[in-house]
Amino acid sequence: MKAVVFHEHGDINVLKVEDMPQPTPGLTDVVVKVHACGVNRLDIYSRTGRTKIAPMPHIAGSEVAGEIAAIGDAVSGLTTGQRVAVAPYLFCGQCEFCRSGEEVICLKSDIVGLGSQGGYAEYIRVPASSIVPLPPEVDYVPSAAVGLAAITAWHMLIKQAPLTPGQDVLVHAAGSGVGSAAIQIAKLSGARVITTVGSAEKIEHARKLGADEVINYREQDFFQEVRRLTNKRGVDVVVEHIGASTWEKSTASLTRRGRLVTCGATTGNEGKTNLWNLFAKELSFIGSYGGTRQDLADVLKLVATNRFQPVVDSTYTLAQIGEAHQRMENREQFGKLIVTPIV
Repeated sequence: MKAVVFHEHGDINVLKVEDMPQPTPGLTDVVVKVHACGVNRLDIYSRTGRTKIAPMPHIAGSEVAGEIAAIGDAVSGLTTGQRVAVAPYLFCGQCEFCRSGEEVICLKSDIVGLGSQGGYAEYIRVPASSIVPLPPEVDYVPSAAVGLAAITAWHMLIKQAPLTPGQDVLVHAAGSGVGSAAIQIAKLSGARVITTVGSAEKIEHARKLGADEVINYREQDFFQEVRRLTNKRGVDVVVEHIGASTWEKSTASLTRRGRLVTCGATTGNEGKTNLWNLFAKELSFIGSYGGTRQDLADVLKLVATNRFQPVVDSTYTLAQIGEAHQRMENREQFGKLIVTPIV
């Protein structure tokens, strides 16, 4: 099969389209013919060496949608040709967290395309337990567009820091996968959404998704704008996935008993925190790591009923994967970048 692989860490030039052995299923696995795979910042981290991966040569790509091509002998309830999405957070099913339904914090957790080979390929082998059937109304590209980023945003705002109608939420980076999803989920929850963008052309895109207020962080101080827009009160929730460069002002943007929920650290893993504000305002810092199979199924149902619109910026072939990575690294996209297995 054709796949995008890299044999060493580096820039986009290490990405090569090569012939690789087509995977076969183990007893409890399935092989999926890939129709679409989302590009995620995790793919860049694995390529550059920021994140630990399986031995090289490595195939990245965590957000897979396609059809089942082969089934392991011990697998039941699935059929070849079935249209499916792959839940990207792998789990053991046996540890204390898996037994309580918290599979994303499994003690042996992994992500498709990190410790295992990913979806930048014509075929991928995954555990049958990670398969989520696609609703008939949902095509492959929209499914891949919600496979990781959208379920992460769903997990953040529905489970970890649930919103109630009338609350104010600050969503960073409206043009990102998490940001574009979080805006829509916050609006479904009845919140007022304030969001940030990095260019003037992204403002209208953010408003179309439902953002009530849009701040161009390159021209305005987002903290001061949040104070102005909330009459100095602050927001109830901050959706934080930028990291070091925004952390201090994100914390300062919270009102009393506000919640900062974070799922990423693009600009660095360490953030300065004013401890006095933390306890005096009774703030909560909440980590949120990905989403479960049920989260993926819930989001796909919203897509099927047109209550959630996957935002796709552009699509690429396997041979164009370097262009997709470059666009993401330059922060030029609004929404998801999707790779198809056509060379």
